[in-house]
Amino acid sequence: MLKNKSAIVTGSTSGIGLGIARALAAQGANVMLNGFGDAGAIADLAASLRAEHGVAVAHSAADMARPEQIEAMVAEAAALFGAVDILVNNAGIQHTARVEDFPAERWEQIMAINLSSNFYATRAALPGMQRRGWGRIINIASVHGLVASANKAAYVAAKHGVIGLTKTVALENARGGVTCNAICPGWVLTPLVQRQIDDLAAREGLSPEAARARLLGEKQPSQEFATPEQIGALAVFLCSPGANQIRGAALNVDGGWAAQ
Repeated sequence: MLKNKSAIVTGSTSGIGLGIARALAAQGANVMLNGFGDAGAIADLAASLRAEHGVAVAHSAADMARPEQIEAMVAEAAALFGAVDILVNNAGIQHTARVEDFPAERWEQIMAINLSSNFYATRAALPGMQRRGWGRIINIASVHGLVASANKAAYVAAKHGVIGLTKTVALENARGGVTCNAICPGWVLTPLVQRQIDDLAAREGLSPEAARARLLGEKQPSQEFATPEQIGALAVFLCSPGANQIRGAALNVDGGWAAQ
């Protein structure tokens, strides 16, 4: 479906971003990966995507806290692939603390990576999409863009901001072929979340199964994790003709979290 289209997926060397990159590549899209990690492992990942799907795959180590690097990444992808048709703003970080104890530098870092990077990447990619009359901007927000949790002030504020940005970009492009939407995952079983399960198990003396149930039980009524593959499938749908009139939506994939 996406043959001859090209995508950037930020924060895509693991977890949700990698799931989305795999799903887009499987539909024939060229993909610019982004993120930190072992250079050899990233090269192997890119090579496997090329071999499996017959698409062009590149990697940018652009720091999502640096606007000039974000703009350079978009320009590099446009030069390599000929266009940036799909932009998935996925990169994000987390820190937990009460507001009065929240380090100012961590607040600034989370705002830069989780919110401002979406703006800078969108600003850089939009003009080309508008000229070509087609584009898809998909912001990976969070269920925390819809509801709050204690001790996550910066993350919650940033993700609420992502949804606001999504709606504004959608409205500004409502009469053209460029759409902008947000996906709002709840708990997704990624390496990052697995570490939280392991830490909880060690801290509370729980079995891995009990720690997993505790984590889900607090928030996610389905008692099941969403998966990167499910998030990737939704991203692919948002790139399809069936989603042409889905504009400015915040689509939660959260096992019922926000329904409570």
